[in-house]
Amino acid sequence: MTTEEKPRPLAAVGVIVFNEKGQVLIGERLSSHGAGTYQIPGGHLEFGLAFEAAARKEVLEETGLTDLSFERIVCLNNECVYGKHFVNIGFLVRCNSGEPTNPEPDKSRNWRWYNADAIPEPLFAPSKAVLDAWRSGNFFNEVIA
Repeated sequence: MTTEEKPRPLAAVGVIVFNEKGQVLIGERLSSHGAGTYQIPGGHLEFGLAFEAAARKEVLEETGLTDLSFERIVCLNNECVYGKHFVNIGFLVRCNSGEPTNPEPDKSRNWRWYNADAIPEPLFAPSKAVLDAWRSGNFFNEVIA
């Protein structure tokens, strides 16, 4: 088997978006792996995009929000869940203005602000890993299901 034929992990971003009240943005995941769970905004890191650009793109595509301030990277996860393998970079981002919309109604819906201690479940495993890392302060973890 050549290098090109071997499966390789993909890269993704997960974005914890919080508002002026300290609430976290969560939506319902409708498509792909993990459908029926709750999630933070996120998705694949596309070729040629910088980390922050990828995170901004995913937040815009999923929620319509654009007025964001990047606080920091909160985690790096090596995730083998839902039959997929991703290396996921988790961000903490402040939403300075605006309310979420639903630009991709076939992929997600019901983006709402939740208190960090009242986030709905079940959580999409990669979103849970990013939120858990943020809450605990553990920068790196492996999620194997």
